[in-house]
Amino acid sequence: MHDQSAVKGFVDPHSFLRDNHVEILDQQGRLLQIPLDEIKGVFFVREFEGNPQRQERKVFHSRPRLGGLWVRLTFKDNEVMEGLLQNNLLLLDPQGFQLTPPDLYSNNLKIFVPRTALSGIEVLGVISDGAARRSLRKPAEGRAAAADAARQIGLFPSPSGAPTK
Repeated sequence: MHDQSAVKGFVDPHSFLRDNHVEILDQQGRLLQIPLDEIKGVFFVREFEGNPQRQERKVFHSRPRLGGLWVRLTFKDNEVMEGLLQNNLLLLDPQGFQLTPPDLYSNNLKIFVPRTALSGIEVLGVISDGAARRSLRKPAEGRAAAADAARQIGLFPSPSGAPTK
């Protein structure tokens, strides 16, 4: 929450956002509905207590190794944090952003940040996961595929309209 207090509890990661509020089942078993504009972030954690001695990183020290959009978030209280968003426009939520924090060994696995908590967001880079490179064929493989295609019988007309062999 914006006042730096934490509400520890359980959320359904697929449907915790409801009509501009977040539904949380707290540790005492109460269902809380907190307005989205009062929340700075929803942290999906390994365990509630974490390690209080561990100082978690809020920015990447170098280029991230995971694929995605490398972003810098500036909160309304001027706190700055970096993270990785999935590079898929279909997964963007109009209410906020779900990102992977820079410290992969921290207690935080994912963080949902409502748009209302931010004063700015900046894309620092697009990090490829290498899938595009793996899908490209090597030139020799391309020639072999073309030779295989030339040996195939022609069942359909070519794009020019003339029947193939």
